[in-house]
Amino acid sequence: MKRSGRTLRWALLLGLVLSVPACLAAAAGAGAAGAIAWTQRGASSTVAGSVGQVYERTQAVFAEMGITQTGQSSDSQGAERSLRGTRGELDVTVAIERETDSTSRVEVYARKSAVEWDRSFARDVLARIVSRR
Repeated sequence: MKRSGRTLRWALLLGLVLSVPACLAAAAGAGAAGAIAWTQRGASSTVAGSVGQVYERTQAVFAEMGITQTGQSSDSQGAERSLRGTRGELDVTVAIERETDSTSRVEVYARKSAVEWDRSFARDVLARIVSRR
């Protein structure tokens, strides 16, 4: 009887762990460099590298993915930069903000229309930025 009670408790615990929504797991790991979290309109992550380094990687990813650059901006003496582009029907925006000297906060959005976003494409762009060295 004791053994079956212990097994039942472990099964319940395992069930609870497996039922935790993926977004909570992503949010918990979002603080680690390279962990990608979903946002309401796209994806975000803390990325290893200065704002300038991440910006250069973003330009390379745009070229690699066939995203035509349409604009860029820089604020706060270079501590914040953004890059905008298009690919087909998508308007892609990458916002980069300094977190520390060696990390940057990156958010990617891929807009299809005024009210529709392609979060999967945004995540793909961000994953390529994160993995690029």
